[in-house]
Amino acid sequence: MTQPAHRVASFGATIFAEMSRLAAEHRAINLGQGFPDFDGPEPVKEAAIAAIRAGDNQYAVSSGQPALRRAIAGHVQRFYGQTCDPETEITVTSGATEGLFSTILGLVNPGDEVIIFEPFYDAYVPNTLMAGGVPRFVPLRPSTTGRAPHLEHPERSREAAQSKDASPDETIEWSFDPDELAAAFNDRTRLIIVNTPHNPTGKVYSEAELQIIADLCQKWDVIALSDEVYEHIVFDGVKHARLAQQPGMAERTLTISSHGKTFSFTGWKIGWVLAPPDLTRGLRQAHQFVTFASGTPFQAAAVAALGLDDEYYQSLIANYQIKRDFLANALRESGLKVSLPQGTYFIMADFTPLSHTDDVEFCRWLTTEIGVAAIPPTAFYSDEHKHIGRSWARFAFCKQMETLEKAAERLKRLKA
Repeated sequence: MTQPAHRVASFGATIFAEMSRLAAEHRAINLGQGFPDFDGPEPVKEAAIAAIRAGDNQYAVSSGQPALRRAIAGHVQRFYGQTCDPETEITVTSGATEGLFSTILGLVNPGDEVIIFEPFYDAYVPNTLMAGGVPRFVPLRPSTTGRAPHLEHPERSREAAQSKDASPDETIEWSFDPDELAAAFNDRTRLIIVNTPHNPTGKVYSEAELQIIADLCQKWDVIALSDEVYEHIVFDGVKHARLAQQPGMAERTLTISSHGKTFSFTGWKIGWVLAPPDLTRGLRQAHQFVTFASGTPFQAAAVAALGLDDEYYQSLIANYQIKRDFLANALRESGLKVSLPQGTYFIMADFTPLSHTDDVEFCRWLTTEIGVAAIPPTAFYSDEHKHIGRSWARFAFCKQMETLEKAAERLKRLKA
């Protein structure tokens, strides 16, 4: 029997495939994989249909259709005051996932070290290994002792922090140890990957944390890849800050985002990467031979999406916050300890009040016996740090309220 190439032989199926298969077999409500069970705005769908009917069905420009790159430039200027040249600093990719892979493939040499925070999006490590890189892991650890003063968000309102509705669960903070991060840097370090807002913990990196990362990148001459696909999904007055806008980081940061997360069309696979021209060159040299170009009519639709008014973004946050709070309450009432996310559409819940099994066994049991699927987060850790995630499960709330209500009813069985 022919064996796979060594570079992929150890990968196996993703945890998402396993849990989605199990959910389908047992007719469980799937709160595991992070895709909405609803469509995005109708005008964006109509723009895709119009583009197809107008004949925009052939290969797009490899770096992205000019109209979309201009729209992305307008978007970053509108929300961040950033100025990006659509010709030399913006690249459209087949989703953020391809943007990640092409960036790492185009900029990391065999033997280069790549610093990755844990828990991590599951593509980071395989992408690094396929490029010949060496992952170096720095864990985010949960703490219930409150926010470290030097890392807290000044943007979080005092009212939100001291709300009478606040519970002890909401004080869980996922933080890195600055000394541990500093120890991961050395002369072999080529790249650090930062994901904010962070999947799966819902953490939004503060300005203080980003400055710690920025200082280390400049000290060691390291490139930063900032995965910001959940940039517009933040709660409770917390503000999303960009690593690229920290002093000294514009020339060494690639920022990745996605049409799929903000506008709820994950199946269209339209992402983009912002980077200075020299970093863009490496990315594009890989991208042209990975997918060459992304779907032409969907790029036209993304132009329409990026032109939506402020009301859309406000309603996006408001609707997701309602769903976040609903699912968080359902999980608490079922006996789990909730880490309330500052951003993304995921909730991490500690199940140790109910069980002392590990996360994989718990999530399988939850799917088959309770009828609700979640993701075991040890899939997002290196072997060294898996113990941190063994008592947690990740739930997605990017679902219709009807779906979440049905899940809440089933979760009530946990107390029994």
